[in-house]
Amino acid sequence: MTSPRFDVLAIGNAIVDVMAPADDALLAKEGLTKGGMMLIDADRATSLYAAMGPAQEISGGSAANTLAGMAAMGCKCAFIGQVADDQLGEVFAHDVRALGIDYATPVRAGSDVPTARCLILVTPDGQRTMNTFLGASQFLPASALDAAMIQDAAVLYLEGYLWDPEEPRAAMRAAIDAARSAGRKVAFTLSDAFVIDRHRADFLDLLDKGQIDILFSNEAEICSLAQVDDFEAAVATVSAKLPTLVVTRSEKGAIAIHDGQRYAVAAEPIDKVVDTTGAGDLFAAGFLAGQAQGRDVETSLRMGAIAAAEIISHFGARSSVDLKALVAQKLG
Repeated sequence: MTSPRFDVLAIGNAIVDVMAPADDALLAKEGLTKGGMMLIDADRATSLYAAMGPAQEISGGSAANTLAGMAAMGCKCAFIGQVADDQLGEVFAHDVRALGIDYATPVRAGSDVPTARCLILVTPDGQRTMNTFLGASQFLPASALDAAMIQDAAVLYLEGYLWDPEEPRAAMRAAIDAARSAGRKVAFTLSDAFVIDRHRADFLDLLDKGQIDILFSNEAEICSLAQVDDFEAAVATVSAKLPTLVVTRSEKGAIAIHDGQRYAVAAEPIDKVVDTTGAGDLFAAGFLAGQAQGRDVETSLRMGAIAAAEIISHFGARSSVDLKALVAQKLG
């Protein structure tokens, strides 16, 4: 097998995050569930944006956030995701490329469907309430894939959120086949319980057929996938289906089951949780970066915990410090 050009190639929603502080009263007025993620249409995106306070815009999306963290830790990354030929599409492409991530997906031209955006309201307790208009991202076609690029990545990383729309779901299935044909690994993040509820049979089928090597989840998601309330039972059921299961547990840290052996790390201490946006994404970044660097599972988990702690200590899903230096300092 030839040495890969990229450590990770990710396929995910190409979204511009629009973030603003909010109080509980605004959430109640808008009928929003604190800490949740809701899909919205174009009209709702317009009305909710009008109700938000001053906001900041930055390229986002779960998989793109993970790649941003990995790139900051020195990894070679590539991204596939669909934007429209509009201003936010230009913002997304510029931001991603400026991070050193290879991004060459053709824009979706000749369409009135705009680039996706996620309106994120962050309450004083650090909880983020996400309202996502998927826009052009949900129309990623299999024809937009670069099979040679996928085969030139050590790991193909797939975002569960993007499994929901039909067209990108087909594209991701084709990407799995391309990666597998080259003997590469496939990693998958479950993203959210609502995605699991809609596609549980698909995800279990991928696991049962040995199509996933690394699965990322949180406590609620792993229990939803296994359809049990008991966390340990869920971990036992799912971990038996694949080489590596990684489960984040918020303040309780994280665990991994790798080839039947269990590893655990504590959460990194921080002074205050400011904004939980991107916590799981950056945990995946740290873990995958550790694996790309040839580190053991426990050290990779620790790198995930360090990256996640940094990201929740400030506003936004992009690191505010030299993440590579921070990890080196923390690991000693």
